[in-house]
Amino acid sequence: MAIGGNPVFNGKNFRTAARGNNPAAHGSTALAGQTAMNQQQLEHLYNQPSAGPADTGRMTFDDVIVKTIATIGMVLVGAAVPVFLFPSLAPLLMIVGLIGGFVLGLVNSFKREPVPALILGYGFLEGLFLGGITMFLEAMFPNIAMQALIGTLSVFAVTLLLFRSGKVRATPKAMKIFMIMIIGYALFSLVNLGLMIFGATDGMFGVRSAGIPGTQGMFGFENGIPFGIVIGLFAIGLAAFSLVIDFTMISEGVRNGAPRKYSWTAAFGLTVTLVWLYIEFLRLIAILRGSE
Repeated sequence: MAIGGNPVFNGKNFRTAARGNNPAAHGSTALAGQTAMNQQQLEHLYNQPSAGPADTGRMTFDDVIVKTIATIGMVLVGAAVPVFLFPSLAPLLMIVGLIGGFVLGLVNSFKREPVPALILGYGFLEGLFLGGITMFLEAMFPNIAMQALIGTLSVFAVTLLLFRSGKVRATPKAMKIFMIMIIGYALFSLVNLGLMIFGATDGMFGVRSAGIPGTQGMFGFENGIPFGIVIGLFAIGLAAFSLVIDFTMISEGVRNGAPRKYSWTAAFGLTVTLVWLYIEFLRLIAILRGSE
């Protein structure tokens, strides 16, 4: 089983449950502690319909879908606060959401057991951040929010269809390559952020805004094709493969009878990846439209 990528699914407890090493996940508790049964009890038990995953407290795809919708719903509620309720406080709310979402993201990623309130709280704080940054970019590039949302949903749908068809899988070899790429992307992002903070680059998106040497005039870009377009497409590809990893872990958790509570972990993992994907689309579209 391929494990890695999204750190949300790398917790020891979730890995153990997804591998099917949880005795309770296989219905072993049904007769635990029972030393004997009379004939009437045995006949009654025999005549009962087979217990499904929901009856035995195991994770199901329906559980994951419902909890993912709830978490994404909290993101939308959070986004509505700076957009509709307190637009004048959008910059402050964006900072609060950025810091708070980062902290709760780490807390939820490393907790041994999922806590629904913390996961929903993460969704709300991420919504504050996304609402604030979307407002800022929407003022500069009208309709960018809708374009980024369509891009995010399209990548999600295509990735899910490819995964269900068996055309893409998180194989061990692909995981190794993915981990190298994600570490490289993280290092680039940190360096680029440092350059922006210390004023080493005057581009809106740092090095991403700079034109690639030798591409001046190509495809209508007078100053060259922005480096951020290449990096943005690369990042979207990483996020898409991260979705494949999420789908893989969820499928194995359901198949091996992981406890139902881990459907919250699955919902959190999917939300993290979708938020990342949306942000990458926002940035890519802003770079493209800013170079028009």
